Amino acid sequence: MLRSLLSVWTWLEIALVVILGFFFLFVLFVLTAAFDRRRYVAGRFLRWLGTVAVKLAPTWKFQIHGEPPKPPPGRMIVVGNHCSHADVFLISHLPWDMKWLAKDSLFKLPFLGWNMAMAGDVPVKRGAKGAGERAMASCRRWLERDVPVFIFPEGTRSETGEMREFKDGAFRLALETRTSILPLAVAGTQRALRKHDWRVGDADARVLVGRPIDIEGYGPDELARLKADTRREIEALRAVIRPLSTPDEPAPSPPSSV
Repeated sequence: MLRSLLSVWTWLEIALVVILGFFFLFVLFVLTAAFDRRRYVAGRFLRWLGTVAVKLAPTWKFQIHGEPPKPPPGRMIVVGNHCSHADVFLISHLPWDMKWLAKDSLFKLPFLGWNMAMAGDVPVKRGAKGAGERAMASCRRWLERDVPVFIFPEGTRSETGEMREFKDGAFRLALETRTSILPLAVAGTQRALRKHDWRVGDADARVLVGRPIDIEGYGPDELARLKADTRREIEALRAVIRPLSTPDEPAPSPPSSV
């Protein structure tokens, strides 16, 4: 019962943050759009809203582990593992803006989708013909403006906490644009918001950013090696923070009342 009440509160405060934040973000967008080609102001404000939502969630403790890179990345493809929708709130704590590649259904949600569009995030419709190419073209345009983009190479959340197979998109983009990759890892978010469960859980989660992988060390036909090397880096980063975070394994389901 308590968990359900805390979950209702968490979803309510997230909705309020998103809705109220929209009006402030809209004003910022109108005032800055003419000269802020990188949409930095709108993007940073949206990520800040994510951190506010975490502070108002009584069961979530999210933090950055160690010092993030200084200066923040410019032309960089940032990739990380994906355990939960709560990953977005955790990664938003990083002190720089990135344009996120996200499923297009999120952009259709009132207020949330409008916020993401104003921030410059990139929609992709899974399974639609040509959707991946169009999304990568949008990411390429941001990279040309020296704006980092963030991509979950697994494409969707893991149900077990272990990383799924990486898709090629982020790594092909890196090779085609000769853009280095910045790996990061998250741990502890799976209990915050598990897949197929609307209820939130107690979670002490961390994000750890690694060192850039210099694309100059890879030829244009070495996609598989780049993908494997990036995966090893993320696994190594996870190994550092997993012992400090809430276990990634899904919590046991409540006993049946039948």
